[in-house]
Amino acid sequence: MILRRGTVLAVVLLAAISTAGCTADSTPEPTASAGLDGAHVDVVGLWSGPEYDAFDTVASTWEQDTGGVVDWQGSQDVARDLAARAEDDDPPDIAVLPNPGLLHELAGDGALVPLGDALDVDEVTQDYSTAWLDLGSHDGVLYGLFSKVSDKATVWYAPPAFEAGAYAVPATWDDLTTLADRMVADGRTPFSVVAPKGPGSGWALTDWVAQLVLAGCGPDLYDRWVAAEVPWTDPCVRAAFERFSTIVETPGYVLGGTQGILTTGDADGVVPLYGDPPTAFMYSMASFAEGFITTAFPDLTPADDYDFFPFPTVDPAHAGAITVGGDVVVMMHDTPAARSFLAYLTGADAQEQWVRLGGFTSVNLAVPADAYDDPVSRAVAEHLTDAPVTRFGAGDLMPASVQRAWWQGMLTLVQDPTTLDPMLDSLTSVAAGERG
Repeated sequence: MILRRGTVLAVVLLAAISTAGCTADSTPEPTASAGLDGAHVDVVGLWSGPEYDAFDTVASTWEQDTGGVVDWQGSQDVARDLAARAEDDDPPDIAVLPNPGLLHELAGDGALVPLGDALDVDEVTQDYSTAWLDLGSHDGVLYGLFSKVSDKATVWYAPPAFEAGAYAVPATWDDLTTLADRMVADGRTPFSVVAPKGPGSGWALTDWVAQLVLAGCGPDLYDRWVAAEVPWTDPCVRAAFERFSTIVETPGYVLGGTQGILTTGDADGVVPLYGDPPTAFMYSMASFAEGFITTAFPDLTPADDYDFFPFPTVDPAHAGAITVGGDVVVMMHDTPAARSFLAYLTGADAQEQWVRLGGFTSVNLAVPADAYDDPVSRAVAEHLTDAPVTRFGAGDLMPASVQRAWWQGMLTLVQDPTTLDPMLDSLTSVAAGERG
């Protein structure tokens, strides 16, 4: 079922994003909630750094309007932390899940509250397309709403630095490695690559590989790989890992080498690109990185001083195929405050506020198109809309045990490239075990 939903995402994104701002009615103000003064909402999620700061700004509006209090628990492994809290019979009120795969696992375990019991269904169906509601459903029951989506096929760079070096934006994978070789020859470091220390830090590396599999092998093989119908040792899948290894193993390619990868946070990964002088020139990171850039360098002008280019084409037959991410908000403990906050967070007002803070793309149909008030965020929305093939990041669709094993495997791989084949064998076994 997850696989089927993943295959329709390109259509879903087109319908949701291109329709933004076209609906006549907007969601009624959800914050006029009585009796919430001092009521707490316990929220668990992955967001940190500027991404959390934006959430906190949005959440503070609800706190001011209702008198409620949002208690945020930051996590580096949401699946693991939610499992631990379930063992203690202490689920949070609200969880922000990093992928739809985890939603299906939790819903199957009976851990989620059906949103039809907690929200005004008429308002929800006005603001979200049927396809997005289907993506947040399990066995036909709505359990989650996507608070945002991100484009994972974005490579960030500084146009002035490229112009100064007479570097052209690469269109293909061969162009990318040729450009990297030229930068090294010029005494410059091409890439900033990160896997910040922590139990879930390997996600930033798996995003590279997922995009390489989709761009190199195409959507059919990608879907079968995600569903454990194709082994990780498949030649095309293995080639994606080899391409990634080329980036992290080639001397001079990555700022700080292995230690730099393992000790640099995702928000810090943008910093080398925009220093004077820059110490790295390209950063493959999801579109929420724009928020990191605008936080660290508020005086930069979008499109002029910072921009992205699409992840380079690997196989021309699959040009333009992109991976995406999505954070899905679910309820695990039903309270009046939780209902109010969930309605607010997924409503048009909060979503528009978040969009205007940068690094955020909403699929709420009532968010006006002019909310994307800079050319880079508009370009991200267009990139999502125009992509001929779109898939959720592979790890986002896999069982949590497979995803965790992959995260850890990538951390080991960047330290010891000889572990590639044993890792692929192991992940094949783990995935097959989950598939049964």
